[in-house]
Amino acid sequence: MNNTTIHPTAVIETGAEIGEGCHIGPFCIVGAKVKLAKGVRLHSHVVVEGNTSIGEETEVYPFTSLGHAPQDLKYKGENSTLVIGARNRIREHVTMNPGTESGGMMTEVGNDCLFMAGTHVAHDCKIGNNVIIANYSAIAGHVHIGDYAIIGGVCGILQFVRIGAHAMIGFMSAVESDVIPYGLVKGDRAALRGLNLIGMQRRGFSSEDISAAREAFRGLFQAQGTLAERISATAIDYGDNELVTEMVEFIKNKSKHGICQPKLEDAA
Repeated sequence: MNNTTIHPTAVIETGAEIGEGCHIGPFCIVGAKVKLAKGVRLHSHVVVEGNTSIGEETEVYPFTSLGHAPQDLKYKGENSTLVIGARNRIREHVTMNPGTESGGMMTEVGNDCLFMAGTHVAHDCKIGNNVIIANYSAIAGHVHIGDYAIIGGVCGILQFVRIGAHAMIGFMSAVESDVIPYGLVKGDRAALRGLNLIGMQRRGFSSEDISAAREAFRGLFQAQGTLAERISATAIDYGDNELVTEMVEFIKNKSKHGICQPKLEDAA
């Protein structure tokens, strides 16, 4: 364990794998099946249990709980896992649970994400790369969140919901249906308010791509006809645009909760 520092008050159970250059601070507990990759930093009072692996240079702040049993009454002690990628920042009081038998036995978190204080990632979630989840938001079981999505503070995401890449969820939103890639939703019962234009600009998308996505959005959500007809027309008109194709394919995929729609006044 070259260059690894472990505070004398930390408890490292026999069998835990601690990578080179890790820092384990005061009063941390690392379970027997845990794997910490190179350069992981546990500040203090962090508990990592179960079949949990944490990728290189991820930093975990005090009073975080990773890998304890899912908060699901159907869970009966299955040997499920929690996989956390590299270079994540996991702030104070965050909780993440492993998977369950009904969800593939694994909860997965990508790379370069920020989980602000008090956030919760439930069993069987799939979180992409560069995702930001702001303070005290709760992600229920089986939720999928795409790359670069941003979840505002004090949000609740219903189980099995899909959040597309680059989507933005506004502060204190309750999200009960799927959010298209690049979508912007908000409200106590979240409604689709348009596209995450500021986020798209910050990510460096061209003005041509953004314009095409805006026109496609109008065709998908503000035009006449059935959803199937609107999808077909949009695919024909903008089928060569990668952003539009991503939105169309997302909508076409089967969904448990349907697609988050604009309110009537927003769609006028």
